[in-house]
Amino acid sequence: MSDVAAIKQFVVKYKNLKTEVAKVIIGQDEVVNQILISIFSGGHSLLIGVPGLAKTLMVNTIAQALGLDFKRIQFTPDLMPSDILGSEILDEDRHFKFIKGPIFANIILADEINRTPPKTQAALLEAMQERAVTVAGHHYKLDLPYFVLATQNPIEQEGTYPLPEAQLDRFMFAINLEYPTFDEEVQVVKATTSDNKVNVNALFTAQEIVDFQHVIRRIPVADNVIEYAVAMVGKTRPKSDSAADLVKQYIDWGAGPRASQNLILAAKTHAAINGKFSPDMEDVQAVANSILRHRIIKNYKAEAEGITEQEIIKSLF
Repeated sequence: MSDVAAIKQFVVKYKNLKTEVAKVIIGQDEVVNQILISIFSGGHSLLIGVPGLAKTLMVNTIAQALGLDFKRIQFTPDLMPSDILGSEILDEDRHFKFIKGPIFANIILADEINRTPPKTQAALLEAMQERAVTVAGHHYKLDLPYFVLATQNPIEQEGTYPLPEAQLDRFMFAINLEYPTFDEEVQVVKATTSDNKVNVNALFTAQEIVDFQHVIRRIPVADNVIEYAVAMVGKTRPKSDSAADLVKQYIDWGAGPRASQNLILAAKTHAAINGKFSPDMEDVQAVANSILRHRIIKNYKAEAEGITEQEIIKSLF
């Protein structure tokens, strides 16, 4: 199949996928879009939202619709790396046998990742980056596609271990979940308090998703679009000559080169789901918010004056 035909097929399958997810998830259209964009771009996402916004249900439904294996890990302060990676045990024949941990799945929901100590966070982040795990000197490859969706609860900071900036940078998207609107909440309550069981059909296979990821990477990008993305990221660095005025005033640290790579990758996927064969500047702008939000560090002046990351990112367009 040619790449053009593959993109056309992808557009149709993506629409069906959104319909399938919407059977269970009411509203949250933008959030579902961003999660799916990061899956097809081969990136990971950080979901930030208060409890009870159906983060787990959303990831589970997406995993079912994609036909992927899904595991949820609830992070706690006493969770050890071996609890998520797996460990070696002595079987009845006195041979060492490796028992795989929950990290061996296609989609991992790392619930409340900031609740666990840095040692366990690091074990998960190695798996995210390398798509492999090392236990007792043995190297185990993880099945592709491999996608981590971590959640963070913004309201409780007591007894948590916030992710360091270098580790936040490994997430392609930081997605904010807002409360549903009144009408959406009415629908949610109707749907979840009745006895109706909804079946979510698997529309993809793991191999199909990997193939689409390759097709998306092969999408050509014009030089001016790449330069636009790199210039946008450059403007977030307060010490650079091109820095925007808001950035010089309110930002301590800007985004690194990984932000530029992710902007282009996500723009390619955004173009593909809309049936375009090459991304333009609008595609870069559409994904910029979620890609830059967690990569710019505001100073105390921005906090004091109530300047949001969104306003700063808008000023870069």
